[in-house]
Order: sequence, then C-alpha cells, then structure tokens
Amino acid sequence: MKTIRRLIHGEIIRSVCFVAFGFLALFVFFDLVDQLQTLSKNKFQGYQLQHALMYVSLLIPSHLYELLPISVLIGSIFVMARFAQSSEFTILRTGGLGPWRALGTLFQLGLIFVCVTFIFGDYISPWSDRQAQLLKAHYQGQITVGQTGAWLREKQSHSQFAINVRAMSSEGKPENIRINEFDNEGRLLAITMAPQGEFTAQGSWLLKSVDRRIFHIKDNEVSSIEMLNLPEWHWTTEVTAEMVGAALLSPDRMKTIDLFQYMRHLAANGQNAQRYEIEFWRKVFYPLSCWVMLTLALPFAYLHFRSGNIAGHVFGGVMAGISFYLLNNVFGFMGNLQNWQPWLTAAAPAMIYSVVSLATFGWLVLRQ
Repeated sequence: MKTIRRLIHGEIIRSVCFVAFGFLALFVFFDLVDQLQTLSKNKFQGYQLQHALMYVSLLIPSHLYELLPISVLIGSIFVMARFAQSSEFTILRTGGLGPWRALGTLFQLGLIFVCVTFIFGDYISPWSDRQAQLLKAHYQGQITVGQTGAWLREKQSHSQFAINVRAMSSEGKPENIRINEFDNEGRLLAITMAPQGEFTAQGSWLLKSVDRRIFHIKDNEVSSIEMLNLPEWHWTTEVTAEMVGAALLSPDRMKTIDLFQYMRHLAANGQNAQRYEIEFWRKVFYPLSCWVMLTLALPFAYLHFRSGNIAGHVFGGVMAGISFYLLNNVFGFMGNLQNWQPWLTAAAPAMIYSVVSLATFGWLVLRQ
C-alpha cells in the first residue's frame, strides 16, 4: 500500500501543481495588463514598472489560495480518469486497493492540500495582500471606501463610542479620525477629531494634533463646552488595526482569528455581524473543500473510458467543480439576505456535493 499511495499521491501532486501554475500564469498576465493602465495614470507619482511587478507578485498568494481547490479538482480528475483509461486503476484494484482504501488514500492527500490552503489563506495571503495595498496606496493615494470611510462602535463601562476613520495611509495609519463619545443614556459627552493617528501595542490609539470638545451638560445648570487643542492624546480602546482594516478592506483578506474577533466586537456593540459571520465560517470551511474536490474526482477512476472519451468526462467534472463555487457564492448572498444560520450557509454547498459524490462513488462501486 505504501508504493500505491506514493504512486497516486505523486501523480496527483504533480498534476495539481501543473494546473495551479497554468492558472497563476493566466491571472498574473491579467494583473499585468491591468497594471499597465495604472502605470500611465500614476507615472508622475513615481509608480514605475518595478512597483507594478512587485504589486502583481504580492497578489500571487491570494490567487493561489483561491485557485487551490479548483486546481485539486482538475488535477485529480485528470489523474483518476487517466488511471481508468489505461486500466492502471483496475490493476491496482486487483492488487488489493479496495474502494474504502482508495477513499482513505485520497483523504490522506487531501489533508496536505487542506493544510496548504489554510496556511496560504490565514498567514501568507493576508500579509501579502496587505503589503500590496500599502504599496499601491503609497503611490496612488489613501486606502478608503465610499465617501464616509469606516464606521465602528464600541461600548465601555461608562460610555459608548462611534468611531469614524475616513482612510488609511500608505503606512497603515488611520487618517481623518472622528470619535463621538456618548454616555449610557445616549447624551453626547465629547467629540474628538484628529487628522492622523497610530495604533500602539498597549491597546490604545495615539492621536496627533487633536481637536477635542467636551460637553459639560448639567441639569438645571448652565451647560458649557470645553475646547482643547492637544499635540497628542491617548485613547484606550479594543478597536485594533485589523478591525479598521476589515471595515475598509474586504473581510475575506483577514486572518480567521482576526475575523472572529471583529465579528465578536460587532455583536458585542449591537452591530449587524451577519456578513462577517458568514465570511468567518466560509474561511473555516474553505480549506475543507479540497477534500470535497478529491471526493468528486474519485468516481472517475471507476468509469470505463473508450478511446477519445476521456476529455468529455474531465470537462463534466470541471463543470461540476465550477458549479460548486457558484453555489458557494449564491448561498453566501442568500444567507446574508435571508438571515440563515452562518455556519449552515457556509457548510451547505460542501455537504451537498460531498453527499452527491459519495453517492455516485457508492453506486459505481456496487454496480461494478
């Protein structure tokens, strides 16, 4: 079994690497074409060809994270279908490779792909994507979204805060910050504005050139406004750089733990976290889709191919994999609109296709 396992794993890994390399080359070409337009628009800001190449290179881990499951599907289908066409799999079955052993062999290989996908999605891709955004912002301007930027809320023991960050600088620092402080009864206590700030390691923000207005509102007494101009001001908060980045950038580029903390923060402060809950569970289940893809590929080893018939079956398998991704995205949008359970919304496509592929596998085994 060790020799058989090495044969199957080696063939699939080589095929998956070849497919992934082909897809990456295509995506890199598209990114380069897109950056050629950016070069002409930002040539006076110092954005040159080497910066465009570096930006495209930093996007490669994100593309690889997105492409790994579909590459696993295409590569494994090709190998399984080729084994069936050349009768190699029939020989392996005669030598003792039973159905459940074959499934277990692919599941062992699937664990490797799951780990690789998780590492790229949770560590390499978020870092490289953030560096790409900062590089682009350094030459093209700030990182922002919409006209008003990002809005966040935080509840503390004696007050509540509404935080507005209009943009992030090329160094990853918040800019054009406005913090509205309210008491627990909803009365405005203070407004703090600063053109720039930075995140400190002690769980606080360091705001610079601060314009702070404190409202002293007293019942049956004269109210007053205290205006302060401070060079620096420390604000203790649980709002981190990752949370601000999640509000300004796409949540699927975050680490799983950062996304979980931001989701918890939104829920604790009475904000709608449905979108981020779905995205969190999708990141949890996305690496497991490699197992689903290998399960979809295994039935192809039990088919009998005639000469020239392999291409049609491989194409059908690829279409099944593409339909899986379409269903995955559709379930995400529908779950967000219909308020479905986030974990069920994220896991449903994988469960459906796993049941279908296992049923097909069982039917082919019983038939033969």
